[in-house]
Amino acid sequence: MTDSDRLIRRAEAAAYLQERYGLRTSTQTLARRAVEGTGPTYRLAGRTPLYSVSDLNDWAAQQISAPRRSTSDRAAA
Repeated sequence: MTDSDRLIRRAEAAAYLQERYGLRTSTQTLARRAVEGTGPTYRLAGRTPLYSVSDLNDWAAQQISAPRRSTSDRAAA
C-alpha cells in the first residue's frame, strides 16, 4: 500500500490538511462537510469515516486558488 492509498481517520485527516496545506479544518468541519457533500471523499469502516491521502490531496487542491500577484487579481472564470 502506497502512502497515498493509506486510509486515515477524521482527526488525522484534519491534522494532515492543516500540516500539509495550511487548511484549518477541524474534525467537526469535516463531519459537517460529509453531511453536506462538500468535503473530501471518504469511506466507512463500520461507522468510522476513513479518508485516503490521495483523496485529501485532490480535495485540498480544489480549495486553493491559482497564484496571484495582487489582491485585485480576479479568479479565472
